[in-house]
Amino acid sequence: MTAATHRPRADAEPADLRLPGIVLGVGLGGFVDGILLHQLLQWHHMLSSTDSDNIGVRFYNPRTLSGLQMNTVWDGLFHVVCWLSVLIGLAVLYSRVTHRRRRVWTSRVLWGWMLVGWGLFNLVEGIIDHHVMGIHHVQTGAYRLWWDIGFLVLGAVLVAAGYLLQRTGTPFVPQPGPEPGGAAGRPRSA
Repeated sequence: MTAATHRPRADAEPADLRLPGIVLGVGLGGFVDGILLHQLLQWHHMLSSTDSDNIGVRFYNPRTLSGLQMNTVWDGLFHVVCWLSVLIGLAVLYSRVTHRRRRVWTSRVLWGWMLVGWGLFNLVEGIIDHHVMGIHHVQTGAYRLWWDIGFLVLGAVLVAAGYLLQRTGTPFVPQPGPEPGGAAGRPRSA
């Protein structure tokens, strides 16, 4: 191999990390919501507020065995969607960046877009599930509106912080050649 094969092409475009970052952020944000709020804190489940929803879904009281079972099924379906989002985000990221992976994972651009995705998850999920459909809330009780609004504010802060973070990063320009420290033509072990 000549030295020219390891230089970036003059016409090389920066890899667009926006889509994979946002899709990964949506999946990871959903996992934080599902694991922290649904499972560990048990503040809500997917159908835990359908007794006061806006779409007429049957109420499954999470304080009864049968209600908790149905809510657990729907929480599981929610986690499947999060898992698929992460897989799709990784696939898109891999398709855009096949060399210099270490540099991609330390990129402010990627992490910024992931924060944007997490914030978008909070905003969409919060508006649709908490306010429009009303099928569950962050925390039930006297202050549930404030918890739901706080969830939306957190989403907006994540979108803004992620957008600002990605703007301070350097665009990633894929370069041909092996990972630093790896043998040419041979994939490195993880």
